[in-house]
Amino acid sequence: MEQELETAIGNRIRKLRIEKGLTLDDLANASGVSRAMISRIERAEASPTASLLARVCAALELSLSAFFADEGQEVSPLARRHEQQVWRDPETGYVRRSVSPPGTSSEVDIVDVEFRADARISFPPHAASHGMTQHVWVFEGEMEMTTGETVHRLFPGDCLFMPVGEGHAFHNPTSKPARYCVVLNRSRR
Repeated sequence: MEQELETAIGNRIRKLRIEKGLTLDDLANASGVSRAMISRIERAEASPTASLLARVCAALELSLSAFFADEGQEVSPLARRHEQQVWRDPETGYVRRSVSPPGTSSEVDIVDVEFRADARISFPPHAASHGMTQHVWVFEGEMEMTTGETVHRLFPGDCLFMPVGEGHAFHNPTSKPARYCVVLNRSRR
């Protein structure tokens, strides 16, 4: 199952890259991910981390939710839980569920995340994501969100609004898993 997902991710990146008329070098330059790593991912020889995949998606002008949307799926305003795409980051083990119905014209993506204890993930500043914003709304556990030089400690019910392209980090500083929602606005102001 995991190899099937790696193959599907690699095929999707290759397809999107070719559709946009990008070479491996073009995508590497736009994403800040090495040409060799993109090539390995496209051949399903490597599993991308969430941070790396987010940079590739941003360079392809997609959110992670849009990237994982099933292309063959009929567009519907309703996304049943059992139909929602789930992906586990191989590095941090965090699990993301794309809640938003795929293929709609909405610029907003909703993602439900389960973040394991003491996990950390960083998303460096990236030009392709500038202008995008997100809300991080904590349901269970605690999270430390770093944006620029500012660290915010979030507890259940707290919601933080922040820019995406300037770089940020998610950290669960506790010994218990956390669960939160990310509401991503892909429109660029």
